[in-house]
Amino acid sequence: MKILHDEDVDDSILEDKTIAVIGYGAQGEAQAKCLRDSGVKVVIGLRASGASRERAEKDGFEVLPIKEAARRGDIIHILIPDEVQAEVYESEIMQEMQAGKTLSFSHGFNICFNRIVPPPDVDVIMVAPKAPGTEERKAYLEGFGVPGLVAVKQNPSGTAREVALAMAKAMHWTRAGILECTFEEETYEDLFGEQCVLCGGLVELMKNGFEVLVEAGYPPEMAYFECVHEMKLIVDLIWQGGIKRMAEVISNTAEYGMWSVGHKIIGQDVKARMKDALKRIESGEFASEWVEEYRKGIPFLKMSREKISKHQIETVGSEIRKLFRNH
Repeated sequence: MKILHDEDVDDSILEDKTIAVIGYGAQGEAQAKCLRDSGVKVVIGLRASGASRERAEKDGFEVLPIKEAARRGDIIHILIPDEVQAEVYESEIMQEMQAGKTLSFSHGFNICFNRIVPPPDVDVIMVAPKAPGTEERKAYLEGFGVPGLVAVKQNPSGTAREVALAMAKAMHWTRAGILECTFEEETYEDLFGEQCVLCGGLVELMKNGFEVLVEAGYPPEMAYFECVHEMKLIVDLIWQGGIKRMAEVISNTAEYGMWSVGHKIIGQDVKARMKDALKRIESGEFASEWVEEYRKGIPFLKMSREKISKHQIETVGSEIRKLFRNH
């Protein structure tokens, strides 16, 4: 895939456009600020009064009801949680989607699983950073940017790609590098990564390692250092120079153990279950399950949050982390 940078993008297409950013959470705040600081006209659409509205107004944005923001915007950039996007779109945005407008997202969930079906005469794009909002804003302020993805689902205007790339450039993502993909590629890969590696897989790996050591009689504080605290140090090494570089930095003993034991822990059986997880994502089964969970009031999610908060890995970790708060 070709990686696009600043010189590949003309951002002048945004000069006479207003972007209505819907939502002011981590991504909404970061993206709105970066766009504005690059000279793009931005208004914020929010549903009700509250902390988000107060924060956006304090940050100097014009804050409007979502329906009014959608009416005002040439580009409606939806950055509220996946689970509420469809109902907000139907009640507040759909009526304002006139021909020539652009509907934009930073995650393809609601488009891929047909929870939002835009009219055929509007452009539909995705502009997705590969970083949390806080890191995205930090990189912008440092004069660089985070990598990102852009995708086009509908292009009746003929300029949807140019708008998506211009938004990415305005947020400095083209300084790091942009990849073009499809909505489906971004959505399926993102969900898979979250479930099997970055969040679900990593948490279960750390938690199980911690439990094995504690159940074998080792001090929980030592188990936390070994299975959780040092994870950041290893991931940082990989981020900086790849797996090969990490292997060069750790001891020969650690490297031998990595190659001789690791594949026995995370082996073909785990890979097979990952493939099953990917199939559930691609078929829409996971999306349907999550939407139903949301409709029920997220009982499983609430139970899971309560359960991990009481786990020894968190109670011990809370004390361990206090040792590093001033450093």
